[in-house]
Amino acid sequence: MDDVFLTTEEVLEYLQVNLRTVYRLIKAGKIPAVRVGRQWRFRKADIDRWLSSHGTALPASEPFTAGAPATGSERSTTGRPRVLVVDDEAAIRDLLTKTLMLAEYEVEEAPDGRAALGLIRTSAFDLLITDLKMPGMDGLTLIREARRLVPTLPVIIITAYSTEASAIEAANLGVAGYLSKPFRIAKILGAVARVLGE
Repeated sequence: MDDVFLTTEEVLEYLQVNLRTVYRLIKAGKIPAVRVGRQWRFRKADIDRWLSSHGTALPASEPFTAGAPATGSERSTTGRPRVLVVDDEAAIRDLLTKTLMLAEYEVEEAPDGRAALGLIRTSAFDLLITDLKMPGMDGLTLIREARRLVPTLPVIIITAYSTEASAIEAANLGVAGYLSKPFRIAKILGAVARVLGE
C-alpha cells in the first residue's frame, strides 16, 4: 500500500481542492511529494497519514472548531490572508472553515451578522464570506454595515436562495463573488484565491 503513488491530477480529485492549493500545501511542507522528472508524485499512504493526523477528510462530515477567536486589534502575524466566514448553518461554517484552514488561510467564523460585525470592529480581515439568508441581520445588511466600517473589504456571498433582486443588490454593493449552494470545495477555493489575487 505504501507503494501506491498518485499523480497531481489524482490528488486534486482525492482532496477535492484546486491546483494552487496543492502547490501551497507542498510548499508549506504539509503534503509529502516526490519529484519524478517534471512531475510530482504523491505516496497515497503519506497523504492518508497526514489527513488522519489532522483529523481531516474532505468533504468535511464532522464539526470543526477553529480555535480561539482573535481579540482586540489582532492581525495575522503569519502574513496569511484572514477570512471571516458568516453562516447560521453550523455545518456550512465548519466545512468552509476547515477547508480554508487546510488551504493555509487564517479563519474566524460567526453564526450571524451581529457577531460578524463585532469581529470586524475588533479584528482586521482580508475577506468576508457570508450567507444571504440569516435570521436577524441578513447578509446584505451585514455587507452594508461592514462596508461602513471597512469600505474596501472584499465580499463573497454564498446562498441557497438566489434571486434576481438579491443578485442585483449584491452587484450594486460591489460584491466580488456570488456562489449558489450547494457548491464544490474547489469552486469556493478558486473564488477566494481569485478575490485575494493569488
